[in-house]
This record gives sequence, C-alpha cells and structure tokens, in this order.
Amino acid sequence: MSVLASFMVPHPPLIVPEVGRGNEKQVAKTVSSYEKIAEEIASLKPDTIVITSPHSVMYADYFHISPGKRAKGSFSRFGAPGIRFLEEYDEDLVDKISEIADSEGFPCGTLGEESSELDHGTMVPLWFIRQKYKGGKIVRIGLSGLPLTEHYRLGLIINEAVESLDRRTVFVASGDLSHKLQDYGPYGFAEEGPQYDERIMDVMGRAAFDELFDFSEDFCDKAAECGHRSFVIMAGCLDSRKVRTKVFSHEDVTGVGYGICSFYPETGEDHDRAFLEKYLMNEKEKLADKISRSDIFVRLARLSVESYVKKRRRISIPDDINLISQGDEIPDLLLNTRAGAFVSIHKCGRLRGCIGTIGPTAPSLAQEIANNAVSASSRDPRFDPVTEDELPMLEINVDVLGEPEDIESKDQLDVKKYGVIVYTRDGRRGLLLPDLEGVDTVDYQVAVAMQKGGIKPGEKYYLQRFEVVRHV
Repeated sequence: MSVLASFMVPHPPLIVPEVGRGNEKQVAKTVSSYEKIAEEIASLKPDTIVITSPHSVMYADYFHISPGKRAKGSFSRFGAPGIRFLEEYDEDLVDKISEIADSEGFPCGTLGEESSELDHGTMVPLWFIRQKYKGGKIVRIGLSGLPLTEHYRLGLIINEAVESLDRRTVFVASGDLSHKLQDYGPYGFAEEGPQYDERIMDVMGRAAFDELFDFSEDFCDKAAECGHRSFVIMAGCLDSRKVRTKVFSHEDVTGVGYGICSFYPETGEDHDRAFLEKYLMNEKEKLADKISRSDIFVRLARLSVESYVKKRRRISIPDDINLISQGDEIPDLLLNTRAGAFVSIHKCGRLRGCIGTIGPTAPSLAQEIANNAVSASSRDPRFDPVTEDELPMLEINVDVLGEPEDIESKDQLDVKKYGVIVYTRDGRRGLLLPDLEGVDTVDYQVAVAMQKGGIKPGEKYYLQRFEVVRHV
C-alpha cells in the first residue's frame, strides 16, 4: 500500500486560537481549509502521519529523521504553554526508511539529533489533525541543503518504505510560501515574493511536480520561501502516479503566503509522471550537448577531474593535453602563459566544488587549471570528494583571472565585469568572482568577499579588482 494521500499545509502559529487570540480571524480561509484537511485525514484513519518540516533538524548534506519512541512539544514560546503535545513515533517506518536509504547510499537517517522537542512546523498541522483524529503515530523528517533532486529521491524512498510495511500512511508537507509578499510583512516586500506564490500555487494546483525543479535556488532565496523542499519530498512520494488534486485556499494578508492543497494518488502507474527519471535524463542530454561544445580549457579541467576521480591519477602537461585537443590547435596561452585560474563544478544547478588561485602557482596556465580542477573535485572543504557515479552530471567552468589592480573605492567595481579582492594589512584576504548568480550589488559582493576573508564589518580594508575570461 502506497501513501494514501498527501497534503500541502502552512504552519503559522497565529492560526492556533490560543496563540492568535483573535488575530487568526484575519486568515479565516486558511483556518477553514485546515479544518477540512484535518477531517479528510481523520476519514482516512492512517496508521502513520509523515510530516516534513523546515523547522526540524536541518543539515547541509543529510536528511534527519527524528529518533526514539516519542516526542513532546508545546507552544510556550508563542505564548500558549497550555497547548502541549506528546506524540508516538512509528519506529518501524523510521527504521525502514533508514534501511532503504543506507542500502542506496542515500544520506538520510536518525543521526545528529539536536533537540527532541517538536517544532512548530510539525505542531501546527498536528494541532488541527488532533482536533479531528487522535490515532496514528508520526514520523518527523527535516529538510536539507542538498539539491531538489535529492529531496524528490527521499520521497521515493519514503513511499517504498510505506509500501514495504503496508502502512496506512498520509503525508503532510509543512511549509509556508513566500515571506516577502507585503511591505508590512515580517521580511518586507520583494517582487519575487508574489511571483513565487503565483507559480507554486499554479504548479501544485495542476500537480505538475516536474516543474518544481524549475525553481532556481536564487529565486527561492529572494522570495524567502520555506516550504519548497518540503513540497518536493511530498511530490517524490507520488512519483509515477496519476494524482487528483484540490486547491483549498491561498492567503497573503499577513505578508506571508499560506497555501493548502490535497493530493490523492489514483490506482495504477503512470510512467509519464516518473518526473525525477525524466528530469535527470533531460539534464544529462543537455549537459552532454554542452560538453560536446566546450572549449579546450573546460575539456582540460574535465579530463583532470575524471582522471583523478576514476584512477587517482593526475594528468601530465603537456603530454595528455593532446587527448582533449579534438584536432584543434592548442592555444599558446595554455602552454606558455602563467595566470591564476578558478575551476567551478556544479551538479544539478548547485555548486559542488570551487577552488582557484589568485595568481599563478604552476609553470603554465594548463597546469594551473589541471591542479585546481583536481582540488575542486577532492579538496573543497565545503563538500565531500566527487564520486565516479557523479561524473556524468557535473558541469565544469573555468575562469582565467587577469592581473589584479588596486582601486580606491567600491565605485570602481561592477559585479558583472569585475571580481573583487578585499584584503587587510595583516594578510587576511577574500576573493569573489564576477557575474555570480545572486550577487546583484557591489555592496553584497564586497560583503561576501569580506566574510570569506574573515574580515569583520568596520575593519579597515583595501580593494583590488580583476577581470576574468570565463570558459563554459
């Protein structure tokens, strides 16, 4: 038995009467819709309620499932200490999800619990559900900083575990929409806010879950949403199934978007809705086409990465460079010029590694690129080393740096044209490349470079700018 039904719900504590104290009336549509959702869940009589929450434990590279037999929580931090919860966990389902994830080398399990207390992203849905239905254990799962494709994969694993145990299970995807819908809202207004809400409600209203992958990280960040990854996990639970969907409501009167929808899978499989498989296939085809059109700088970096990841072998310059020349004349710049270079690796649109040198450290630019490509794939402290099975999904770029020049002020910078180096007299230094997604202002560019260099706001610093030639 697969997941019986799934529900997309928000989690503002405001809508709990003891917290809102009358203010919940301003989002009466959301309250009414929540009550209907709770009634539907009660009618299904689930053995287990799986809840994904953005406010549970979250790691950059791991999905945390709450461990143990039970957990408690309350709305005391929201001024309603009398609203308390004591929930039993479905340990068998937790174990099965963890077992399947482990067998697939998928980063998910019960490690790293920081707090056993239930979070409000879990308790708000439970408050409404428990008004109508007292039965059923729960499974609480946090989100991660991993790509959307990995969130979708988690949904596939959850549904497989449910089917394996033949559990009557409903899935509750807890998450608010944009927090930037109104000037008077908690985070102010951004044009991406209403755009996000309109797009997500359209996508979920059509159950067009493949389009969830089209929301860029930068767009979601600017919209200040919190539920998108939760919704993607839910979508994975419904993979390869026709889905009957209903939009109950959407409100934005508080400056935060609250959307409520239900999703009921129909009997039989629909391979046209195997969205992750289709997405990955399409991405591989696009990447293969891009690789075929890459210039020799990028081909050199890719050869270096593949040789090191597969064989732990560093390529030889100039001997191995003929392997990627494709009959083209090898630019004199590569073999007879020295320069700093950065190699950036992306996977499914997200950074997977980036290492570079501000100035030359190798006998040639070719060697500089080869060295930095290996480091980007194996020594970036922010990421685990690249594995062989990831290679077909990697997008690699090379930036060749021009000579840095001293400048007097930020007025001489341009985020599209110039990279920036911020440094202090005691040797601390931070660098940021130009034309990066999400870096739209000079102030932000300098602030990020300062942070990378460990330079605190208010400290005296100096600036350099440089141009790059980007090879993709």
